[in-house]
Amino acid sequence: MKAKIRIARAASFLLMAVLLAAGGALAQQGATSGKDQKEDAAGFKEFLGRVQAYVKLHKTIEESLPPLKDKEELPEMISAHQQALARKIRQARLHSEHDAIFTKLSREAFRHAIRSTFQGRQAPHALATMKQGSPLTKVRLKVNEVYPDGVSQTTVPPTLLQTLPKLPDELEYRIVGRDLLLLDVRANLVVDLLRQVLPWILETQD
Repeated sequence: MKAKIRIARAASFLLMAVLLAAGGALAQQGATSGKDQKEDAAGFKEFLGRVQAYVKLHKTIEESLPPLKDKEELPEMISAHQQALARKIRQARLHSEHDAIFTKLSREAFRHAIRSTFQGRQAPHALATMKQGSPLTKVRLKVNEVYPDGVSQTTVPPTLLQTLPKLPDELEYRIVGRDLLLLDVRANLVVDLLRQVLPWILETQD
């Protein structure tokens, strides 16, 4: 009888030890997750600060150009305005690199957001959205380059956009292959890019 009691007590102690160890691991995981969330929030805040600085530059340069009277301007005049805007922005950012907006801290925040989108339950829908039409996969762009005209666009999944910082009207996100681009819409200019962060499956598209 005493032997059975000792066995029962030993089993209870073992179970308690397992539960305590599991609880400690979960607590550590929660702390790590909380730390990641704080770092991601700081990364996105830094990103938006860089974005606002760029938009200020964009507006200053655009205000220095002869204004377009309205949307009914001739296409060639609109195109000339866009080219002039892009040229002056390129000159002002002549030495900008691919981390001018996507800093080290914000790059990690974007990677986490993208990973969560394409590893969750909505991943199949996000991939299906990106595959619609003819995704742009074989073009490799650089910072301060003009985005190519007349090419198909890879749709950015709404589920991904919901996890990324909201951009001002002057900018938008674009996907090219596995790269995430930050595009100046009015200048049609690549402001910055984050390479090799989207799912590899798109690279198999012909």
